[in-house]
Amino acid sequence: MNTLEEEGEIAADYIEGLLDIADLDGDIDMDVEGDRAVVSVVGATLDELVGEDGEVLEALQELTRLAVHRRTGIRARLMLDVGGFRARRRSELAELGRSVAAEVERTGEPKKLRAMSPFERKIIHDAVASAGLRSESEGEEPNRRVVVFPAG
Repeated sequence: MNTLEEEGEIAADYIEGLLDIADLDGDIDMDVEGDRAVVSVVGATLDELVGEDGEVLEALQELTRLAVHRRTGIRARLMLDVGGFRARRRSELAELGRSVAAEVERTGEPKKLRAMSPFERKIIHDAVASAGLRSESEGEEPNRRVVVFPAG
């Protein structure tokens, strides 16, 4: 078993334990995307595991990464998704990145976005770059935000 598969197995066991404790139903899918393990929980009533704007999901992901780290000694980059939240969020953010890039291109003025998690900022940066513009992150966590700049 490779390291990413092992991380996924440990994470899945940890999440399964949490679901049992919370008396929540959910099926767990594991995958490897690029250089990270991805563990997804799919099921009926999982909104409480996502929270408003995904902050509960972020916290669960950190706890899961810590659980994997305790077992392997390696800092895991695994991603946790619940009820497809991250997949939906990824497409919403990519669209936001494209529309902000178009606005900045049209106005020639830089634009600051609201504070976002590292996961969210990466998607915005990728969308802006594919539109041919430049973006940077500024500020300190948890108030770090993306600024989109006109080309050139």
